[in-house]
Amino acid sequence: MTLPGPPLRRILAQLSHVSHLTSHVCLLPIYLDPQRPPDSSARGIVLMNLAVIVGALVSGEGLLMLMWPYWIQSVVIGYYNVRRMQKLQTFSTDGVKINDRPVSPTRATQRQTWIFFLLHYGGFHFVYFIFLAVFSSQAAATGSVPVTIENTGQVVDFEVGRLPDWTLLWMAASFVGFMVSHGQSHREHVESDLRQTRNIGTLMFIPYLRVIPMHLTIILGAVLGNGGGLLLFGALKTVADVAMHKVEHRMLQRPR
Repeated sequence: MTLPGPPLRRILAQLSHVSHLTSHVCLLPIYLDPQRPPDSSARGIVLMNLAVIVGALVSGEGLLMLMWPYWIQSVVIGYYNVRRMQKLQTFSTDGVKINDRPVSPTRATQRQTWIFFLLHYGGFHFVYFIFLAVFSSQAAATGSVPVTIENTGQVVDFEVGRLPDWTLLWMAASFVGFMVSHGQSHREHVESDLRQTRNIGTLMFIPYLRVIPMHLTIILGAVLGNGGGLLLFGALKTVADVAMHKVEHRMLQRPR
């Protein structure tokens, strides 16, 4: 299966409209501005991100206290995206290929697409789960993970913090919070999808853009340590969440 060319270009074009978000230190005033149309789902996403950041900072336990909840959030996003593709009544397949062949917008294509997404996106997050589990296990004693630099053989300790005894409660609260905050946005998307024709390849691609900050955090956040890493990770994820939320809503508002 290949991703659609034209829909991908449209997504990147939409991203240019929201790139100004990265220049703001605080995101809340942007979405609480009374001159702007109300967007309660965006507010919910921002507030949930801030709650996770504040909780991780107050706990003082380190970067892992932020990486695990945001892994949960990414899984929640994938879940809602599968549900969204499953609920499509009509859709287009422009640019979508399966086994290098164009496909028609049939129920079989719809089923193949969301299953492919589920396996690929799910497999990606399973690998991340293993990665985080290993990180958590290695950091249990000292709060840092030894990493060997391949070129020099030097071993560097990356500070990622430790998971406290109440980690499971923290994970459960994060799961519920993200299910609620993204659930409202999901309902808005589904209502609009039923009125318009979406490209199913575009819907499959969108969630992948939200995991980019996770890659950047692993490389940069751990180097900065707990304080800087927490703030960096939180800022990257919050900007990505709000930006993609705005991208999706701009797509929803575009006349077909």
